Amino acid sequence: MNIHAIRAIYAFEMARTGRTLLQSIVAPVISTSLYFVVFGAAIGHRITEIDGVSYGAFIVPGLVMLSLLTQSISNASFGIYFPKFSGTIYELLSAPVSYMEITLSYVGAAATKSIILAAIILATAGFFVPLRIDHPVWMLLFLVLTAITFSLFGFIIGIWADGFEKLQLVPLLIVTPLTFLGGSFYSINMLPPVWQTITLFNPVVYLVSGFRWSFYGIADVNVYVSLAMTLLFLGLCLLIIFWIFKTGYRLKN
Repeated sequence: MNIHAIRAIYAFEMARTGRTLLQSIVAPVISTSLYFVVFGAAIGHRITEIDGVSYGAFIVPGLVMLSLLTQSISNASFGIYFPKFSGTIYELLSAPVSYMEITLSYVGAAATKSIILAAIILATAGFFVPLRIDHPVWMLLFLVLTAITFSLFGFIIGIWADGFEKLQLVPLLIVTPLTFLGGSFYSINMLPPVWQTITLFNPVVYLVSGFRWSFYGIADVNVYVSLAMTLLFLGLCLLIIFWIFKTGYRLKN
């Protein structure tokens, strides 16, 4: 394995975060803090508790997951799209760097940035609501797996996109609505039975549910089912990336 190449690409991607600090870190933290203020003040007075947890604390895992998903996709998709846009992707493909090393570098950098952002948001949430983490190992497991999985998904989007508009198409029109409808701000047990069944087809439900269980020990779906669904999506993304590099889809033309 070419460790020097992985380190070089990884360091370049991480350095890009420093140049766009306001966009990469500050803006997501501020927007998430506004969610705490708005939902905590406007809705928190009407919904005092859900499953024994205050509403302000209940929404924290959902908000962290919302930021983690969107930022993982954004970081990875922009990271691989710009070499395509500038034409430097051909230099990378002709270099003595394997497809696995390219993926590992870009996805690793995107996941690292997303995890750092999630940690900052969690620390910020502590100023608004009392937090507890009942299962810290599970929390880290879901955090890392989700960041890696959706960084892989963003990597796929970055290769698929042939314009800046398409980079935003999937996150804005699909991922963000699925996150809002995936139990980020409520328990799906509060929905009518028919909608509870429909909601189970939303993959984000399993991510939010498992992540929330690691905090408070409450979940809409069994934690092992949540973990299995996360690993299934991770494996699917890996298969798609393998196919992309094998066929050269949107890379060699």
